[in-house]
Amino acid sequence: MTLSTRTPSALAAALRDIQAPVRDDLAKVSQELWRIVSADVPLVNDVQEHLMGMKGKLFRPTLLLLSSSLEREAPPRAITFAAIIELIHVATLVHDDAVDHSVLRRGRPTVNALFSHQVSVIMGDYLYLRALRELVMLGDLEAMKAITQASNEMTLGELRQLAAYDALAFSESDYDTLIRAKTASLFMAACEVGAVCGAPAHRRSLLRFGERLGMAFQVADDLLDYTEGQEMTGKPSGHDLKEHKVTLPLIAALREMDSAARGRVESLFADPEPDDEAIAEVVELVRVHGGLDYARRRADQFSREAEESLADLPDGSSRTALADAIAYVVERRW
Repeated sequence: MTLSTRTPSALAAALRDIQAPVRDDLAKVSQELWRIVSADVPLVNDVQEHLMGMKGKLFRPTLLLLSSSLEREAPPRAITFAAIIELIHVATLVHDDAVDHSVLRRGRPTVNALFSHQVSVIMGDYLYLRALRELVMLGDLEAMKAITQASNEMTLGELRQLAAYDALAFSESDYDTLIRAKTASLFMAACEVGAVCGAPAHRRSLLRFGERLGMAFQVADDLLDYTEGQEMTGKPSGHDLKEHKVTLPLIAALREMDSAARGRVESLFADPEPDDEAIAEVVELVRVHGGLDYARRRADQFSREAEESLADLPDGSSRTALADAIAYVVERRW
């Protein structure tokens, strides 16, 4: 499987095809989200309404429902588990926006910007706790173990990233550990809980699939920061560089840079607020020194490993959709 570019409309159509086997259940997931989060507190309901309007594509719930329906129709509890997975994902986004003091997400104001920093932090906690409360009420210890382990890994991943004082010493091994914790862990939980619900014989394969898919997802996401803005506007978006975040394209390029090129990167990281010109210069250095090509190869490798994990799964629309999800992950452009 190789990386390629599809238009946003083509990718949207691809996602609709992936979700087709579980479309009816996904509609119920949205209803479950409202039910789980609702409270007799006007502020909570106001924030909840805003978050539901910002709700993403329900990709992680889709993975859970597809995994649970490999051998039979997904059981009703899979819908609630899918809503719990999405709630935890949304909680991490709310907390990320609070930590980063972000004002926009997907083109809309964040909770942090629309309400307050305090509301953002507390609402993120509230979403986590509502998800955990629902887990306890379901009483499935295996699913609870998978989801709480993912939550723990995501939190530790954030702390490891904050503790990385020498950003440019961040290695590829460090990067792999980080993205497995921050991103792949929730993909793994979604697929594993799906297996617990409806395909226990394939639990190990689906866990591996979720891990490799999540790794490919994050590498592709990190590539977008170096490529998407340039393709659309002629300028790189460079958000990660502006925030002094070291991702795989830069890690790979640094290995090939001479002292002069590395000095330019060090200057950017020493500047508390690097300007667009400095960011564009480093983006070009990363491209010239092979960082983008290397990251594409790694995303391709993770994709192949995800595909191999599906080899022993039963044929059917759910398996086909999981395979199609691999291409969608690495080809998305937003």
